[in-house]
Amino acid sequence: MGKDTIADIITSIRNTDMDRKGTVRIASTNITENLIKILLREGFIENVRKHREGNKNFVELTLQHRKNRGGPYRINLNLKRISRPGLRIYSNYQQIPKILGGMGIVIISTSRGIMTDREARLERIGGEILCYIW
Repeated sequence: MGKDTIADIITSIRNTDMDRKGTVRIASTNITENLIKILLREGFIENVRKHREGNKNFVELTLQHRKNRGGPYRINLNLKRISRPGLRIYSNYQQIPKILGGMGIVIISTSRGIMTDREARLERIGGEILCYIW
């Protein structure tokens, strides 16, 4: 785990999805919980459980997996970190990119909290583009 908590979360979820494991355990922070709420609301995550070990809080996520007809599990979760500590990427609401023509989502950190690209366009506010998910 590095100092970029968002990249650590994204990498943990991506690795768990590629290994076709059902659950991933992530340390709980405010940013983590906001990202997880968005992923749960958008249908990328099936279930969320919070638990405590010692004096640390953890969140256990159950990822959404789809099975092809008679075939292996298909990787259906792609995450890409955009803004990072060394290079922050900001955008106003008019220039927020659309991922796959609106099929994917962009997670943005705004002055009103972390939200999706659709919510930011509706509220007409821009911010820091955290990641793409499709």
